[in-house]
Amino acid sequence: MRILLTNDDGIHAPGMAVLQELAAQLSDDVWVCAPSEEQSGAGHSLTLHLPVRLQKLGEKRYCVTGTPTDSINLALRKLFDDGRPDLVISGVNAGENLGDDITYSGTISAAMEAALAGIPAIALSQAFRRNGASFSATEAWGKQVLEPLIDVAMAKRTLINVNFPALPAEEVRGIRVVRQGFHDYSRGSLVEGKDPRGRPYYWFGLQDAEHTLDHGTDLEAIAEGYIAITPLQLDLTHHSAIGALAERFTQ
Repeated sequence: MRILLTNDDGIHAPGMAVLQELAAQLSDDVWVCAPSEEQSGAGHSLTLHLPVRLQKLGEKRYCVTGTPTDSINLALRKLFDDGRPDLVISGVNAGENLGDDITYSGTISAAMEAALAGIPAIALSQAFRRNGASFSATEAWGKQVLEPLIDVAMAKRTLINVNFPALPAEEVRGIRVVRQGFHDYSRGSLVEGKDPRGRPYYWFGLQDAEHTLDHGTDLEAIAEGYIAITPLQLDLTHHSAIGALAERFTQ
């Protein structure tokens, strides 16, 4: 099995090292193509107005001066002459990607880009506590989570989002397959300041997000100490609204 790895924290991020160790337990044909610098919050953005450079750092190891989406695009177009990857894994993100984080996350967007190309894709994220960062749960549970997922028959234009709780490995309570939850970033922090020339600037933060812990969601699972696995689809159509809207345009 050929596995392509990427992330949004940058190729030198600690989470990428964790991911490479996990992938090596699953395959002996592992490639890396990730942003050269951190791209957190880049979402599904594609670089269109600047050139993007692809740099080889070692055997089967490349970085891209662009977004996670750029990394997947370039990897699929330029790296493989003898067949595409069988699986794309994005992560391990330094921080959770729960609820509507998926609309901002470069980690998940890289997996989305793979899914759009018809390649099975998994996004991995590790929740952190404010007093420290540890990939303990991912390192201990990652193989157990990934092995059942790598050969699952996934529908077209779908991907799997996995989040590990901010707990020592021995305190993780298990694995839950759950739906996407919802939380509200509208109350997140906004830091205001002035640059050395006296001009105002604004810096968005994500603190004090309001979490809605509905039953059966990824937010609830992580809050209760479980690993959250959520299947996602790229079809954003609100199908039940089609009929009601169409009636407004009928003669």
